[in-house]
Amino acid sequence: MLLQVNDIHVHYGQVAALKGVSLEAGEADFVTLIGSNGAGKSTTLRTISGLNHPSAGEIIFDGQRIDHLSADKILKMGIAHVPEGRRIFKDLTVTENLLLGAFTRDDQAEIRKDLAGVFERFPRLNERKNQTAGTMSGGEQQMLSIGRALMSRPRILLLDEPSLGLAPVIVREIAHLLTEINKQGVSIVLVEQNAELALELSRHGYVLETGNVALEGEAASLMDNDHVRKAYLGI
Repeated sequence: MLLQVNDIHVHYGQVAALKGVSLEAGEADFVTLIGSNGAGKSTTLRTISGLNHPSAGEIIFDGQRIDHLSADKILKMGIAHVPEGRRIFKDLTVTENLLLGAFTRDDQAEIRKDLAGVFERFPRLNERKNQTAGTMSGGEQQMLSIGRALMSRPRILLLDEPSLGLAPVIVREIAHLLTEINKQGVSIVLVEQNAELALELSRHGYVLETGNVALEGEAASLMDNDHVRKAYLGI
């Protein structure tokens, strides 16, 4: 198993945000976390990527325990995090933002190759490569955020609410891009409020409720689960 999250607990001060979350993702896997606001989805991603550290439990990536490592070391190992809200550098150009995604690398020829690959994958970014990132649309900024993460050559991509605030046509475009990225061997762990979309894209799903995994299973079986259908799919 490429990624194993084993019984992690995370606190913000005295408040328990995660109370024993466990999940796993294999090579070229596609896993989703769904749940209401405050369930612990974003905290789970932040803990995997090293932005938070668990008070208990362990995280193992490719056989190595990583829950004590800094975020930059985890990124260099192959885990890239696309945070909620995109967090691009709005005053820098598209190209400058993308190059910052490769800051842990020093293989300049390969970086240039990967930059060309991102522009091929995201033609709109190529059209705007010299444009200041903050002047682009929300959908274009989300593509930039994903493209920047890909510049680190991740083995796992953690995505937090990539469809938030985007028009339906752009959401479908982002969904298609994620499917293509996954088909090329990058594992994806997706946090998404649009539970129907998330389960449609994923192989396996985890339902988080108040810091715990309340349900897990194959995405198709969760789509048919009465609790999931009523609470998250509006059926």
